[in-house]
Amino acid sequence: MLDKLLGGAQRLSLWMTWLGGTLIVFSAFLITLEVFLRRVFNISLGGADEISGYAFGVATALALSFALFERAHIRVDALLGAIPKALHPFINLFGLVLLTGFALVIVVMVCGMVADTLANGSRSITPMRVPLAIPQIPWLLGWMFFVGSGVLIALTAIRQYFRGDLAAVQDLIGVKSLDEQIEDETV
Repeated sequence: MLDKLLGGAQRLSLWMTWLGGTLIVFSAFLITLEVFLRRVFNISLGGADEISGYAFGVATALALSFALFERAHIRVDALLGAIPKALHPFINLFGLVLLTGFALVIVVMVCGMVADTLANGSRSITPMRVPLAIPQIPWLLGWMFFVGSGVLIALTAIRQYFRGDLAAVQDLIGVKSLDEQIEDETV
């Protein structure tokens, strides 16, 4: 059951990343159009920068889980070489728990912010007057999915550890080896 959930979450994270990438590409086209219209026709669409900012924030949140599954978040691994290999799973799990815990704090705080936004009908202070819940809700959902993915990965890693499958633990939460990175790039 846990493996099915983990596989489904990993596939969903890929789709969410594609959606986020689409938002970024849309923003690039919008800004390019804005620059072109200003330069050639001296007119402005208005709000291209605002929409792009929202798109960037949402795209980033949507891609957090994929980066977690790919072990692509920034890590400080300088001390791992000085620590016995038997302790690496514990250190990696500790790092994952800290990262997931930090994201959980963000989710709790953002839930309060979105609740206030919805209760007050808050809008941006720009000429577009965008209801702030529109970008905040997908941003929150991205963070929530990140926390859920972190919990799933941690539970799976713990289960694999108790089964004695340290290679599976390494594949889930360990430092990505140079060989794995090269293999990913050639696929």
